[in-house]
Amino acid sequence: MKHSLRAFRHRNYRLFFFGQSLSVIGSWTQQIAMSWLVYRLSGSAWLLGVTGFAGQIAILLFAPFGGIWADRLDRRRLLIVTQGLAMLQGFALAGLTYAGLVEVWHVIVMATLLGIVMAFDTPVRQSFTSEMVPSKQDLPSAIAFNAAMQNGGRMIGPTIAGILLTVSSEAFCFLVNGVSKLAVIASLAMMAVVPYAGSPTKARIWASFKEGVTYAWDLVPVRLLLPLIALTSFMVTPYLTLMPIFAAEVFTGGAHTLGFLISGAGLGGIVGMIYLASRRDVRGLARWVAFAAALAGAAIIGFAYSRRLPLSLFLITVTGFGIIVMANSTSQILQTIVDDDKRGRVMSFFVMAFLGMQPVGSLAAGALASWVGATHTLALGGVCTIIGAYMLWRKLPLLRRHIRPIYLRLGIIPEQAGP
Repeated sequence: MKHSLRAFRHRNYRLFFFGQSLSVIGSWTQQIAMSWLVYRLSGSAWLLGVTGFAGQIAILLFAPFGGIWADRLDRRRLLIVTQGLAMLQGFALAGLTYAGLVEVWHVIVMATLLGIVMAFDTPVRQSFTSEMVPSKQDLPSAIAFNAAMQNGGRMIGPTIAGILLTVSSEAFCFLVNGVSKLAVIASLAMMAVVPYAGSPTKARIWASFKEGVTYAWDLVPVRLLLPLIALTSFMVTPYLTLMPIFAAEVFTGGAHTLGFLISGAGLGGIVGMIYLASRRDVRGLARWVAFAAALAGAAIIGFAYSRRLPLSLFLITVTGFGIIVMANSTSQILQTIVDDDKRGRVMSFFVMAFLGMQPVGSLAAGALASWVGATHTLALGGVCTIIGAYMLWRKLPLLRRHIRPIYLRLGIIPEQAGP
């Protein structure tokens, strides 16, 4: 346990973890309330897909620019700005709902605005981790606990949302989210960090973008790992968008059932985080990327056809475990091997693959579920993900040949370890 918690030796990371944890809980509380509000107002699987699409499509479009900013500007100040804007969005949505003026299109517009903010916030936050935890030995622990924040929020936030939706309304959930952003703003303001000078390059934004694309494409681990991340995000993670249908129609429940199902996925992510944090280094994680993706695909197929709530909770927990281990194993590998002055741009491509493909998948899943049903939609996604995992597994020898010299140069593999 002491080894797993080594990221908390750094004061800046301790501040960030506790502040960001509250912020993530607030975000998940709002996300569940938004989905429930749209479904209550419309009863439409298609509009659920549109809302999920609107909330994250900006990440696919604008994350590279967030990565460029992360390589050029002070990352801590950027995060204070983005979290402040997210706070204002939560308060605005709460005001509309309290006033009884909210309509589905309001929720979609607000989700779009928040997505634009997150498109810049996420790659900056990913690359800021190495500033809070400058030790390469402690960085895997920090990345794992970043996943813990997301999955702890996924587990706690929906539960809170379910309770608040039962005793109050969606408006109070939105208000809780806005207030939660004050915690991370305060934690960032309290940090003692050396002001980030940014990349020394004076290239224009488009030239910086092309430089990042070329660098990422030439780095074979990036070229092999990110397609599976994108495929899994497109095919499996739309379960979040379709979950209100399973909660209301398959299990004949309400907001509390939705909260339990989403929390189950968060619990699986927590278990995956504990495993990743306990590892000594990044060696062997490439195998876990392929295995975890296949596991998530198989579990979501089982969930799609299960009609027993306890079994479904177990399977969605396994799905959450597989997704988080796959994504954060990739993140650990990339943050370890990339050059510091390219970190923001490479991590923006990771964000595009992991988060940016989710809205496209949500839109496609909403449309397909309206045609063939939510059950067959999720099952098809699971089958495609298993195929993608198998293809990466076959390329693992090639991946090892390219990643081993980098590990040797960084001292992760000792020179005397042999071929």
